[in-house]
Amino acid sequence: MTVVCTLRVSAVRGARRAPLVDRLLSVTGEDEDRAEERAVTDGPAPDGAPPAPRKPRRRRPQPPAPLDTPQTTARTGRTRQRVAVVIPAKDESRRIAATVRSARAIPHVDLVLVVDDGSEDNTQHVAREAGAVVVRHSHNRGKAAAMETGAAVVAMRDAPDRPPRLLLFIDGDLGDTAVNTAPLVPPVLEGTADVAIALLPPQPGAGGRGIVVGAARRAIQSMTGWTPTQPLSGMRCLTREAFEAATPLARGWGVETGMTIDLLRKGFVAVEVPCDLKHRPSGSDLRGQMHRAAQYRDVQLAVAARKLRTAGGRGKR
Repeated sequence: MTVVCTLRVSAVRGARRAPLVDRLLSVTGEDEDRAEERAVTDGPAPDGAPPAPRKPRRRRPQPPAPLDTPQTTARTGRTRQRVAVVIPAKDESRRIAATVRSARAIPHVDLVLVVDDGSEDNTQHVAREAGAVVVRHSHNRGKAAAMETGAAVVAMRDAPDRPPRLLLFIDGDLGDTAVNTAPLVPPVLEGTADVAIALLPPQPGAGGRGIVVGAARRAIQSMTGWTPTQPLSGMRCLTREAFEAATPLARGWGVETGMTIDLLRKGFVAVEVPCDLKHRPSGSDLRGQMHRAAQYRDVQLAVAARKLRTAGGRGKR
């Protein structure tokens, strides 16, 4: 067991110090600092010579504060609004570390949470080593369930005396470009929108023909009057109030379409913001075609459920 003692000694000119005190001050560097001060401040400077510059006191290096440490702005003294990044991930061990490190650099972010949705690789361990808080589903439950789990964990970590964190959902395969989702935060932070959706540039290698995107776009336009450019974009920043208004989320790949319809019909404001992001696109091979078929199925199910809900509400009235 190591005991560290801090000993403060008031130096009196001409007083004699005990040898133990001398050794303690020598170890801590305090004696040397005081000698430097006396060399600068004791005695007048020679005539005509400029005063010697005061040497700064050496300070011990302080470890960086963890992401979830409350921070205040120097100008106002108020605690800044915080943002939590939620990353649903499955079998993303190759890219998740770069995604986590990049997401930690987003302004206002003080929590990066990875929801490992039943991965069969080392996604959870790699994400944790990169600095993320990690929760894990024992089996794959789908993106919507991972998003709901992530939001619930963030709510548990929110302080009761502070505003709830904004939720920034991003994909686990963004890698180093994850920091480029930062433009999604200001519209929500400033209150000009309740949800900000990322507009991605064309992705090299994408094999889709826009069938699923077109179906989702037409459904959102017919049910809300708003025509999104990229209705399937999963990179979204929204308020806690907006997220709770969109729950329960649509299952599977219909989560984004269902969320957009639900929020707009409840009066929330959505905007699209260009973001320079790169992720792993689905190609034109059999696997890519199966992925787009699942997307189309889930989008149609999400739209049908909302149409049925609307018809049921009209029947009751």
